[in-house]
Amino acid sequence: MKVNSQKRMAADILKCGLDKIWINPDEMEEVSKSITKADVRRLISKDIIKKRRSNEQSRGRARKILKQKKLGRRKNRGSKKGKKMAKTTKKKEWIKIIRPLRKTLKDLRDSGEIDKHQYRKLYLMAKGGRFKSKSHLNLYLKKENVVKDGK
Repeated sequence: MKVNSQKRMAADILKCGLDKIWINPDEMEEVSKSITKADVRRLISKDIIKKRRSNEQSRGRARKILKQKKLGRRKNRGSKKGKKMAKTTKKKEWIKIIRPLRKTLKDLRDSGEIDKHQYRKLYLMAKGGRFKSKSHLNLYLKKENVVKDGK
């Protein structure tokens, strides 16, 4: 039996989508006889028509994946997200990059090639991971004409 209009009315009353409406298969005949919204409301109060739970997403697959991860699977390159720097480098590698950058910036500021405002801006850019190396910083300085002689 077709109960499309009853399902639509129920979805309207219960304020949800058509897919969230559950109709008791044993009471299909009674549902098909209901014509008005009042009839559908009566069926809802009798629990012949119900609204399904909001999240009926199965966690079975998620549990399977977690079990595999505990066994050490799913850890290769294809399974990882994010930049290479975020995944592979540790604190020591970050220190190798950031210390020379900060030293260069300090030298530029002390020699008067950049003012304190430019220094602060570049310092924060370095902290944010904008420059991969000292040469990358120098390239940026040349391109933006921050330093006069392009050190």
